[in-house]
Amino acid sequence: MTHSDPQRHHAIDYIEFAVTDLDAAKRFYAEAFGWTFNDYGPAYAGIRRAGGEAGGFRVEASVAPGGPLVILYSDDLDASLQRVLTAGGAITVAPFDFPGGRRFQFRDPSGNELAVWTAR
Repeated sequence: MTHSDPQRHHAIDYIEFAVTDLDAAKRFYAEAFGWTFNDYGPAYAGIRRAGGEAGGFRVEASVAPGGPLVILYSDDLDASLQRVLTAGGAITVAPFDFPGGRRFQFRDPSGNELAVWTAR
């Protein structure tokens, strides 16, 4: 008999991104957000987090826009925006206020669109 963790059962456990250039994706996310990786060969890298992995990058011929929007949290939205730009990201939605805080959206070098938000 297995025992389930009710906090983890049916929770999002791993996010996998399609990327067109694995090395460029790793450089971008390391520079923009300080992420580190587990390398599994030329076509896959895991995104490290405490106690395991949060997701991974898999190499694909192209990346299709759309799908779920992954939203990251930041303690300093303006600093995160600058890091995304410095790392080579393209801002797709400029910072804006919403009832709970502020956020912006960006496209990574492979074309994936993500957002970053901060509390008010």
